[in-house]
Amino acid sequence: MSEATGGRGAQLKHTGLRPGWTTGACATAAATAAYTALLTGEFPDPVAISLPGGQTPAFALAREELLDGRAMAGIVKDAGDDPDVTHGALVRATVRVLPPGSGVAFRAGQGVGTVTLPGLPLEVGEAAVNPVPRRMMREHIGRVAAEHGGAGDVEITLSVDDGEEIARSTWNPRLGILGGLSILGTTGVVVPYSCSAWIDSIRRGVDVALAAGQTHVAGCTGSTSEKTVVAEYGLPEIALLDMGDFAGAVLKYVRRHPVARLTVCGGFAKLSKLAAGHLDLHSGRSQVDPSFLAGLARLGGADDALTAEVAAANTGLAALRSCMARGIALGDLVASAARDEALSVLRGAPVAVDVLCIDRAGVVVGRSSVR
Repeated sequence: MSEATGGRGAQLKHTGLRPGWTTGACATAAATAAYTALLTGEFPDPVAISLPGGQTPAFALAREELLDGRAMAGIVKDAGDDPDVTHGALVRATVRVLPPGSGVAFRAGQGVGTVTLPGLPLEVGEAAVNPVPRRMMREHIGRVAAEHGGAGDVEITLSVDDGEEIARSTWNPRLGILGGLSILGTTGVVVPYSCSAWIDSIRRGVDVALAAGQTHVAGCTGSTSEKTVVAEYGLPEIALLDMGDFAGAVLKYVRRHPVARLTVCGGFAKLSKLAAGHLDLHSGRSQVDPSFLAGLARLGGADDALTAEVAAANTGLAALRSCMARGIALGDLVASAARDEALSVLRGAPVAVDVLCIDRAGVVVGRSSVR
């Protein structure tokens, strides 16, 4: 889709936010500068690279070091206006020449993770450098070699200062990427608030769970709901998907990559939005509908007075409490409706679904049967 009509570029133009660069773009620029220095004795500063979308950004070097047989260049990641945990991180590439015919090899240095579980687009034991950044670095190494008379056979060791600490705020530990961050990016450009990183993490979480042979996974809206499903079902961490507000992302990906059973667990109010047909549960994009809850309460046996009380409730929790006080199982009704909505999104995929609604303390206040 063109920028004129939609897509990520159009989103960025509409927001007026400043884009940034992925760790993959920074690593490519750093590796390009380091290899150039190995062949010429001089670091290009700034160093320009070409991105898959045709952009040609230039990056200033924050660190450089040229020693016998190897060179290191470092670039500070600028994520633009995106609240990226890696914004400001120093991405380093150390390049050394390998024997002819070796090609380009990638190594994880300090602060870059190593893959320890199957299901990712990398083999177990590999440095957590995703396929597109690998391709970008190979292409740029080849261009530098052609320009300056090199063979292009090099080892690139990537590191990120404080990367292991930063990685604790990412999905990497759960995905089995240990020791630091991943070098990521498919376009090289970070589009602020695109939500793409979170949704991509959901997809990778499903992939890893399937590759590990998990037949039951849980989409959870937060840490409290994760604890609840672990207590209810004894699920391992690898089977837990940090769904956040993106219920639709989980359901649509599981539709294409079925798992035998999916449990959706979250706060009563959030899941009442799923029950009403909302797939994005963020408070800025969907709201609890008291009239919808009143309709469910009526189906559950609420009289006129209670139905009116639910319809006038200012929060989902207030509606739930009113019903619980009168013996109306509104939590179960919401859970069942949310399950049915999930099944409609799954469109007949061979996935059994159940839903758990919880309160803020993690107590189950509604559950559906498995269907």
